[in-house]
Amino acid sequence: MPYVVDPYSGLRLYELSHVWNSEAPSYPGQADVIMRRGVKHAEHGVLAWRISTSLHTGTHMNAPLHMVQRGADLASIPVERLFGNGVVLDIPKGSFETITAEDLENAQPVKEGDIVVINTGWHHKYSDSLEYYGEAPGLTECAAQWLIDKKVKIVAVDTPFVDCPLATSMGPHRGGPQMKRLAKTYVERTGKDPNAEHGKWYIAHKLLAAAGIPTIEQVGGDVDELSGKRATFAALPWKFAHGDACQIRFVAMTDPEGKVRIDSGKEA
Repeated sequence: MPYVVDPYSGLRLYELSHVWNSEAPSYPGQADVIMRRGVKHAEHGVLAWRISTSLHTGTHMNAPLHMVQRGADLASIPVERLFGNGVVLDIPKGSFETITAEDLENAQPVKEGDIVVINTGWHHKYSDSLEYYGEAPGLTECAAQWLIDKKVKIVAVDTPFVDCPLATSMGPHRGGPQMKRLAKTYVERTGKDPNAEHGKWYIAHKLLAAAGIPTIEQVGGDVDELSGKRATFAALPWKFAHGDACQIRFVAMTDPEGKVRIDSGKEA
């Protein structure tokens, strides 16, 4: 079963995160996740890990601060942004394709204040591979503006970047190219000029950040089961002052019977 049913409420609970461990793929140019046992069961009867990692591995949330100076950090994201209703947009895409405003308009309806998850199918390729990091689809500038105009709470994608990789440091932009053959491969495969098609650096991600919208990259898990459907989502980062990003557990829930009520908070 792709979801778990809560026996008390009847809610269907969905996992939307990739498994995170020392084998989690890391972005080209970044160090791998390193894990070692600081305390061991055999030695002390308990287990405690010591970890060295970029906070941008696996399913993670980016605060606006990640892309915009003086933007909100993780600790400053209002809690009401991190939980709420939304939709998983079913927008299948292949190598080197883009997600446009027209794609968003033609997908499932988006309401003001939604948490929007974009399922391109790319999460099935999640791995340490040239294809996953170099050929992923991404949002165009017009798509980012469309989401801003809808006043969405969060934008989540099942790809490694909000933008197409050639609009990031994977290509010939600031800090890059981290994937040195990417631009040449793009020309050979598409016949297009990467500078003409993706000449603006992180344009979609920066626009969303400037609008105060947190983003989630590398959505996975059971996202296909919710594709094209509405749900309630929870995406809880660390309360990290000055934090640009961190790994999160991204989950969703639906109420098929429509009978669930939130507890009042009064004493029993």
